[in-house]
Amino acid sequence: METTSRAVAQAPAAEDGPPVHSARPAVDGYLRAPFPWYGLDEAFTGPRRLMQVGLAADGAVEHGSLGHGDEPSVRSEYAAGTDQDAKEKFAVVVTVAANPVRRSADGTGLLEATSVSSAAWLAGVGLLSFTWPGQMDHTLRDDWLEQQTETAWVLADDLESPDWSTLSLPVDGVPTPFHYRESEFGWVLAGSTRAGVHVGAYGRGMSAYGLGFAVVKDIAAYQD
Repeated sequence: METTSRAVAQAPAAEDGPPVHSARPAVDGYLRAPFPWYGLDEAFTGPRRLMQVGLAADGAVEHGSLGHGDEPSVRSEYAAGTDQDAKEKFAVVVTVAANPVRRSADGTGLLEATSVSSAAWLAGVGLLSFTWPGQMDHTLRDDWLEQQTETAWVLADDLESPDWSTLSLPVDGVPTPFHYRESEFGWVLAGSTRAGVHVGAYGRGMSAYGLGFAVVKDIAAYQD
């Protein structure tokens, strides 16, 4: 599959607890991107925040995430239906530069191409990073996460499989087809835009069916 690096940056796990996610980057990292960022459109009036920027092997900004709604916490899927579940509602939008296979800046190698599958995989792994399996000892979570990450990779590599359905959502006001799937952890979707980027998204508690996406006009508005 043509995609970005499979490495996912995480801070070391806290003792006797789930991984602690790295602090969100400053807006400067987003401003360095040579492509437009996407977020939920103006119909969404809740909180917005910066999350993570991903770099290619040559240090160029290649993808990043923007959060909407509640700040997601690492939680068990078995908490569904609890008061906490009812309160936690979020959607994270992942923007991925649409790049072909190309040489690295130093000329020593090739950088992988990106595709809709890249956005689907990044969104799938993003959702997993905020999921803690119920009744599982924290020492086993790394093995579980590795297995589920590989599953997300396989699913993203075959967007035409029965695991995915098609969902039409507005992107800059234009109806656009997305690949969409649900799991016990939440939902994931991915598609392409006319602006030369791929868009992925994942969430819990917010229905994907009512979402719309648009170019972010002022990335500074996502700063806390």
